Amino acid sequence: MTDARELDALWEDFHRVVNMTSQELASWLRVRDADEATEPLPDQAGPPLGQRVLAILQKRRTDLTDDDIRVMSLVVDMVSGQTDIANEPEGEQTRRRHELMTIGHDPLKP
Repeated sequence: MTDARELDALWEDFHRVVNMTSQELASWLRVRDADEATEPLPDQAGPPLGQRVLAILQKRRTDLTDDDIRVMSLVVDMVSGQTDIANEPEGEQTRRRHELMTIGHDPLKP
């Protein structure tokens, strides 16, 4: 596990890049996985990484596990490594936005 200062910085970074609330993320994961024939159970909607982000959003900092810390670091790196999508073709913008939204980051949200 990391020391308290590193954990505080990671917690801040994670909540900065994950700019969707847990309710927004849960709704997005359900909508993303729903189709005409089936809809997953709410706690099974979305990819595993999106489910992990949602679980972390619902935790207190003191309840984090080493795996939670690993996931938080991965998400911060994934979002921080993205370039501005505004200069991309519209279809690519939409695909990348939806991909980022599955981990709780909406690039169009202020």
